[in-house]
Amino acid sequence: MRRLAELLSRGVVLRRRFSARFGRVPLLVTPESSLRYWHWSLDRVDPFLLDLAEEFVGPGDMVWDVGANVGLFAFAAAARAGPSGRVLALEPDPLLAGLLRRSAALDAPARAPVEVLAVAADAACGSAEFHISSRGRAANYLAGGGSSQAGGSREVILVSTVTLDSLLDRFPAPRFVKIDVENLEYRVLQGASRVLASVRPIVVCEVCGRAAPLVTRLFHQFGYTLYNAELPASHRSPLPATVRNTLACPAAIG
Repeated sequence: MRRLAELLSRGVVLRRRFSARFGRVPLLVTPESSLRYWHWSLDRVDPFLLDLAEEFVGPGDMVWDVGANVGLFAFAAAARAGPSGRVLALEPDPLLAGLLRRSAALDAPARAPVEVLAVAADAACGSAEFHISSRGRAANYLAGGGSSQAGGSREVILVSTVTLDSLLDRFPAPRFVKIDVENLEYRVLQGASRVLASVRPIVVCEVCGRAAPLVTRLFHQFGYTLYNAELPASHRSPLPATVRNTLACPAAIG
């Protein structure tokens, strides 16, 4: 039944609105990304991402969303940042990038502008093969990454890649960076040495098991303190290593 629902979701676009805590900002979604988007309430899709935006993004902030998918975090962050802020959303999937641009064009004067780049973040600028997941497009992955959630790939396309450091030449430096790149977080962070050393944003990064030691070493190299992002702020304490959802701060929090 799940597989049938995934097939029937292809090509479907739904208009949703965030709840009042995010100013009822509109968002276009597709259950082709995740079946959870069939639900009318965005609060139930991924409460973790929405809580992150509420806790860490404030008026005037510049936010980078690396692996934006349909933009649940990007547009929640835009609502929090307000008109004086700015959000940069990186999404290499042409279908999802197009959906992000359509959402960015919707009338929502109370949120920050959202700029969309249809590129993948990587360790170097260039190009790479990008796999469209056989299942939900939330599991799409760049060559060398991916997980069992993808169920293989239905299509392989060539996409442009950029480093996060290269974005500093074109966009304001971020205060907060969210990274969700299907097991290639270490490569993304390898291309962000200037961001981590000089800009020093707060980073929330999904970290897979096999990359955890490398990501841990890199964050420690740049003087970041690691926390479990899934815990409420009052329960967080510094960790010796990354966890599945890692909060990396340039100085102790709390």
